[in-house]
Amino acid sequence: MAIGQIPRRLKAQDMIMKRLTRLARSEWGKLALLALLLFAGRSSLADHYHVPSGSMEYSLMPGDRVVVDKTAYGIRIPFTKIDLVDVARPRAGEIAVFDSPVDGTLLIKRIVAVGGDRVDLIDGRLSVNDQPLASSNAPLLEHYDGRSWELNLRDGGGPDIRGLVLPAGTVLAVGDHRGNSRDGRYFGLIDERELYGRAVAVYYSRIEGLRWKRL
Repeated sequence: MAIGQIPRRLKAQDMIMKRLTRLARSEWGKLALLALLLFAGRSSLADHYHVPSGSMEYSLMPGDRVVVDKTAYGIRIPFTKIDLVDVARPRAGEIAVFDSPVDGTLLIKRIVAVGGDRVDLIDGRLSVNDQPLASSNAPLLEHYDGRSWELNLRDGGGPDIRGLVLPAGTVLAVGDHRGNSRDGRYFGLIDERELYGRAVAVYYSRIEGLRWKRL
């Protein structure tokens, strides 16, 4: 190879690396990386969930496909619920995946309270530690810990909860479609150790196709 060709080759390699870096930082790059994780480390790193119903409208719609971070609450021995490393405790406002205590069906719901919280849920509207999550100006938009979500109350608010204080190590999981969700109001509280993972983003919508919507 001629000496004069070396700088041109290095420049071309540098341009390729810059393009790959931009792609990796883009939404499509993130999608490709998560797809790799889904297929390479599905057992203990990441997985995906198909939303079968409207119990989480409007955050999740029927047919949505969701990326689930299985390391969010701990790194486990594959195919078990034994944590090797504790990563983080679940936080109110997060959307989590877990097995139904009733029949073992895999569910996806929003964590609305954690151990030590006092919960009131009246006519579908939440108050945590005596603080309403929605304002009177926007009664269908709840906010908590930097997250916000729109409620679906067209079927009413479902069963009420009054003055419930959660024991340590438990969470209350409820659907955003309050009048059409079989959730913690029916089957009770969930032990933190039963959480399968945290929903990260919607990567496919039945209406829009491939997309990237953070949760």
